[in-house]
Amino acid sequence: MKTSMRFDLVDLRLFLFVVEAANITRGAARAGIALASASERIRLMEQSLGAPLLERHRRGVRATPAGAALVHHAQLVIQQLERMRGELSEYADGFRGRVRLFANTTASAEFLPTALAAFLSQHPQIDIDMEERSSRDIVRAVAGNLAEIGIVGDEVNPAKELQIFPFAEDRLVLIAPRDHVVSHQRAIAFRDALAYDHVGLPAGNALQDQMEDHAARAGRRLRLRVRLPGFDAVCQVVGSGIGVAVVPATAARRYQRSAAIRIIPLVDTWAPRRLTICVRSFAALPAHGQKLVEHLRGRAQA
Repeated sequence: MKTSMRFDLVDLRLFLFVVEAANITRGAARAGIALASASERIRLMEQSLGAPLLERHRRGVRATPAGAALVHHAQLVIQQLERMRGELSEYADGFRGRVRLFANTTASAEFLPTALAAFLSQHPQIDIDMEERSSRDIVRAVAGNLAEIGIVGDEVNPAKELQIFPFAEDRLVLIAPRDHVVSHQRAIAFRDALAYDHVGLPAGNALQDQMEDHAARAGRRLRLRVRLPGFDAVCQVVGSGIGVAVVPATAARRYQRSAAIRIIPLVDTWAPRRLTICVRSFAALPAHGQKLVEHLRGRAQA
């Protein structure tokens, strides 16, 4: 007796989250579904299909060939649904569009809050799901239909596979207490800053991971005294004399007076940063996604 495939949108979104996270627990949490319910939904999907969708292993899960096919079609279904929502919202009240936006640390903390607040005020019918990711993860997510829009740093080159637009420019700098031994220097190489105690961001933070990669390439490790949740806390603790830190120049200038810090430019080639908007195809975005890209591009030109 054959069973019919009955996958609803909740199933499809859940499955995409699980595959992206490579973990059922984390995927269920992102979907807002209890673990037991998520596991049962996946079991019923596999039962309905008559084939396994996930391979379970000690470190998590990965899609089987059938699961990979489902990922592809689920992405198309959800993308088409979002396009429908966007187009219908032009004609009727009550329809809400939703855009999934991934951004790196600097964009998330320094440039997007004001830009998104203005956009959401102008478009009350559009919601935004924003997540902070590393630039490399963002390119993969946008190319794989897991996010409509990404904002990345120039440590990656999304133009190879995605359509890109300029967004913002900034540079990374070293901040130090005013009486620190490096405070009198006009500039410094990151390699030389590794001789001192650092104040960092949480493990897994995109910018923090990048700094630890640069330290590893220099054959050193960051001497981290403490990890803090954001640039404001980092600047305050550095100003208290605990250590030095690498932060965007925009954040450093904002806290320079109140946090008693000195700003020392980094001479490394990766210190200047251009932030770029990336999408699979602007023309293929739903209407509300196109509006957000146009808004961000307008902010960049302004």
